[in-house]
Amino acid sequence: MQAESVIAPLEKFAAAEAASSATKNPAFAVQPVNPLEIQNWDALVVNCPVFSFFHSAPWAKTLTETYGFLPNYFVARRGTEIESLLPMMEVSSWLTGRRGVALPFTDSCEPVCTDKNSFQEVFSSAIGFGKSRGWKYLECRGGGKFFDGVPPSVSFFGHCLDLNFSEEKVLGRLENSVRRAIRKAEKEGVTAEISQSLDALKVFYFLQCKTRKKHGLPPQPFSFFLNIHKYILSQNLGMVVLAKYGKTPIAGSVYFHLAGRAIYKYGASDERFQQLRGSNLTMWEAIKWYVCHGVHELHLGKTSFANDGLRRFKLGWGADEEQINYFKYDLRMGKFITERDEAFGWYNRIFRVMPIRVLRLVGELLYRHSA
Repeated sequence: MQAESVIAPLEKFAAAEAASSATKNPAFAVQPVNPLEIQNWDALVVNCPVFSFFHSAPWAKTLTETYGFLPNYFVARRGTEIESLLPMMEVSSWLTGRRGVALPFTDSCEPVCTDKNSFQEVFSSAIGFGKSRGWKYLECRGGGKFFDGVPPSVSFFGHCLDLNFSEEKVLGRLENSVRRAIRKAEKEGVTAEISQSLDALKVFYFLQCKTRKKHGLPPQPFSFFLNIHKYILSQNLGMVVLAKYGKTPIAGSVYFHLAGRAIYKYGASDERFQQLRGSNLTMWEAIKWYVCHGVHELHLGKTSFANDGLRRFKLGWGADEEQINYFKYDLRMGKFITERDEAFGWYNRIFRVMPIRVLRLVGELLYRHSA
């Protein structure tokens, strides 16, 4: 009963604001903008108290160029600064319909709002815009503090590593098993290299295809990684770390960073060499690099509640655990809805037996529809 009393005002507020602009506060005017058309967008974003790499223009460009999504970021400004921001992209698919997602293929993308009232303004503007565009629903990936009492559509673990320490102190915060794994990799002669080259990203993609097959999932299109290189890595906003045993790549990871904040986005490995602990070495090399370059936090991305192994891997690095909640508002029914985590299902068994070349084709066909 308490939840209903909190949910109803937010839904009623959204419905009323979408139906009429008469009640809008002229001092808090919300506009849908395309960040790719604003020259100093990233400078505006990093001045916000809460931001991540996913709020940036390079990430928006990567998504739009790869999948054809349309960016509509709902912004209220105070002078030249962003007062509130709800990044949103329109995903339009003949297979799965048209909807707004904040943001596609993003672990978490918190709304940048000073308080709940300012969030309600940008949220209701997005609702009104979505209704005019025929969206099925609107999904926010993060922002739990603005949705008090609203049941999340799905939840994940999130882990963030504080890097405001010396390398020695960061090493001391790791679990003993993680330190042993790093030493084992080094003792076995595994080496790690950091790169921003397209060749390194191609090697990572080879490992990524193997890893996705092992987990029963198709890999992302290679065009997506080409755009990651074009708009992120080549602009010094990310890096690839590869672990090699001799000349053989055995593990790799991809990181993005912006203004002192970094995220571990993708990890992959060759399971034939799992005992060499290449994945531990690539993570440690990335952490050392970020500590040396003054990055103060490394987010380790989202983890499904069902993936206990990945959760334990991330906790082993001394990361703080949080809960990432997604919220989905159905525009046709006018209410928030829940769903299950679709990371695991019957389809995993089918994908595991497919050849990698077939899985790549499936990824090319499906990802622009799934978002």
